[in-house]
Amino acid sequence: MAFYGKVALVTGAASGMGQLSATRLAEQGVRVAAVDLNEEGLQETASRSPNITTFTCDVSNGQQVEAMVAAVREQLGPIDRLTHAAAIMPGGALADMPSERINQLMAINYGGTVNVSKAVLPGMLERGSGDMIIFGSMAGDVLTHNLGAYSATKSATNTYAEILYRENKDSGIRFLLVCPPAVNTPLVNQALEGGPKSLRQSREAGRLSAPEKILDAIEQALEKGKWVVRPGEAAVLSWIRRMAPGLLWKLMETSNR
Repeated sequence: MAFYGKVALVTGAASGMGQLSATRLAEQGVRVAAVDLNEEGLQETASRSPNITTFTCDVSNGQQVEAMVAAVREQLGPIDRLTHAAAIMPGGALADMPSERINQLMAINYGGTVNVSKAVLPGMLERGSGDMIIFGSMAGDVLTHNLGAYSATKSATNTYAEILYRENKDSGIRFLLVCPPAVNTPLVNQALEGGPKSLRQSREAGRLSAPEKILDAIEQALEKGKWVVRPGEAAVLSWIRRMAPGLLWKLMETSNR
């Protein structure tokens, strides 16, 4: 693991990629601030290592985020790495999903990214070092049916993370936008009912990406100085989206019939 700091803040740490990331870091002796709204899940995460300290926070609430980040700094020290993985992923057609639900997704997935990154960034800029890892998604580029609300949030997140990197690429901070394909975590379970048929088929066939491989790809990308990583099929499908969007939509229509 190519981490050179002492303190890491991980959001979405009650399950899935966030929980695994927090556990891996703690096993390396890193002091980890595990952040989530799911207190039961946070307790399970904390039970994995004495190096994990939990913080309950709604990332869509800017005041809560500012208070949480201040508490992390006071209790654990300056934040050397941010891994922002917190998100929700309900599936459903846009016509059937209430506007309040769509806006809630944007507030959590995109607004949470803005809130957390903005709270952590000044300290890293002041020190001229740190890792800022933001989970976007292949779904922000590779669009499909019955996942429109989630895809819109990840399109916004992907754009935000890319420009944040470009504006601060000479700061000494290692920025990384992570755009994975569907990963075998509890997050995907939220989209199985009402989401794309192709997602359910991939789950049943065991074709979802392993979270361990995504984390391995993250560390490798950081060491190579990359600003974005698209593990597995994400690279190929994102390329098709750029070069032949009509072909990609035909593939999606076929797989979701």
